[in-house]
Amino acid sequence: MSVLAVLCALATGCGAPPAAGPAARPAGAAGPSPSSSPHPATPPAVRTPPTLPPGPDGLTPVFERRTDGAGGADGTGGTAGRGGTGDAAGRAADRTVALTFDADMTADQGPRAAGGERFDNPALIATLRRLEVEATVFMTGRWAEEYPDQARSIGTDPRFEIANHSYSHHAFRSPCYGLPRLPPEEMAADVRKAFAAFRAAGARNVVPYFRFPGGCHDEAALRALAPTKVTAVQWDVVGGDAFASDADAVADQVLAGVRPGSVVVLHCTRSAAPVTEAAVRRIVPELRARGYRFVKVSDLIATRTAH
Repeated sequence: MSVLAVLCALATGCGAPPAAGPAARPAGAAGPSPSSSPHPATPPAVRTPPTLPPGPDGLTPVFERRTDGAGGADGTGGTAGRGGTGDAAGRAADRTVALTFDADMTADQGPRAAGGERFDNPALIATLRRLEVEATVFMTGRWAEEYPDQARSIGTDPRFEIANHSYSHHAFRSPCYGLPRLPPEEMAADVRKAFAAFRAAGARNVVPYFRFPGGCHDEAALRALAPTKVTAVQWDVVGGDAFASDADAVADQVLAGVRPGSVVVLHCTRSAAPVTEAAVRRIVPELRARGYRFVKVSDLIATRTAH
């Protein structure tokens, strides 16, 4: 966990343009007659990402995978429920896993980026696209400002969704692995500033989920975020890719930890997590061979809220 948190003080990112859409119809080619359909086309339904209800006393709810055999996830204020009932056999048959990638960049790392340090990893996103893997990217607002084209690319690709990882990547509870602490009265504004950065970059697939930098939070932080109406998302599988030099070691750690309904935390960082893309190339086919399918966090939350 400490290695993961060290990465939380660094910046990550990823992105590459999505594949081109279908070719335009040649000029003069016949199209359907306006009278061929008696009813006007129905506009596509707008999907609203599901959220969990507030926890006790209106606190921001926290989503994480249960550790009991029933699977699923619970949303409560402060701590996600770990008990519950359910059909363990049915849960095992629904082998879903959410790969999440933190795109970390602190508010003061602009000079490092200007000096040539790369906090993005377009090869990772390109691999996810090639392998047809759905994923959730928890992005800081500062990262979106540094790489707006990549933020737009990720945030307009239906395979991905962008969630909030704060603007500044400062701690929401102290101590938190050396991260500077954000005052409680500034927490909601920091989260809103990140959402504004995503909009400014042109990202559309933005979901109302939030990941605390370092995973650090307490009741005061949950209370401070309640007005933003986000669902905080934790994880149960730590990829261990921060500063790793052995892709197989990262893959082994993920493969050993995944269970049905798991949320895996990895990073897309060229400088601080250089072997993640190689690890993903092994993780994805091996989990598929076990019968797993890859979903976004919104799909896991939708499953929970349907029960």
